[in-house]
Amino acid sequence: MSEQALPLSLRAKIALMRAATTALKVTGQRERVLASRIAKARAVRLAAGREDPITSPALHGMDRKLDAIIDRDGGFFVEAGGNDGYTQSNTYWLERFRGWRGLLVEPMQELYEVCSDERPTATVVRAALVPADFEGSTVNMRFAELMSTVVGPHEDEWRTAQGRAVGWRDAYEADVPARTLSSILEEIGAPEIDLLSLDVEGFEPSVLAGLDLARHAPRWIVVEIHDDAVDRPPVEEQLGDRYVLHERISPVDVLYRRTDVAA
Repeated sequence: MSEQALPLSLRAKIALMRAATTALKVTGQRERVLASRIAKARAVRLAAGREDPITSPALHGMDRKLDAIIDRDGGFFVEAGGNDGYTQSNTYWLERFRGWRGLLVEPMQELYEVCSDERPTATVVRAALVPADFEGSTVNMRFAELMSTVVGPHEDEWRTAQGRAVGWRDAYEADVPARTLSSILEEIGAPEIDLLSLDVEGFEPSVLAGLDLARHAPRWIVVEIHDDAVDRPPVEEQLGDRYVLHERISPVDVLYRRTDVAA
């Protein structure tokens, strides 16, 4: 798929924004304007109430669906990747309006910094989540905003190109600290996890391979799965018989329930 396959109206918006960010970069104003935009958008969100759509950023209304299913105040979440702490977050609404606390994991430095500002009551960790048998201390990643991913044969070049299409930040590669999810949970002294939200650009099975389910078995796990036949088997191999499929909660996400948790 190429950018030319996108709807004309969307292509026009991308072209206009790209022209604007290019001009701002040339004049040395891009970073200042971006910081101002982020601060203003955050102020608008913080002034909005729980029924305002702006406070429910999850795709396909997943944050409200998860709230209806789990229906709990003061829960504990883990969200990977954390991105900027707001855009497409499945846990933002739970934290603000149901008193949840938790952990966000984001590998890219700029997004980690914005996420830390956006979610001051959560623990935000900069890391690339890896399986328990991973050899090495870092993972080479390519920055592409929401589509940032591991450099290598798995990379979808079109998706990473779209992630940075409007040009607010430049593309680059970085070596990111490699951590297993369980090592981070151990370090922060995490309580029982009520919800694990995984959206890591196809590396969900690898992240789960770094989660010791004997110690850290979330009550609910929502995983980005586009193709049931291709994507579900490696995820369910990691989950084993501790989990059952609860429901497909969006066109691209599946919700799993720990077997001892009531449906």
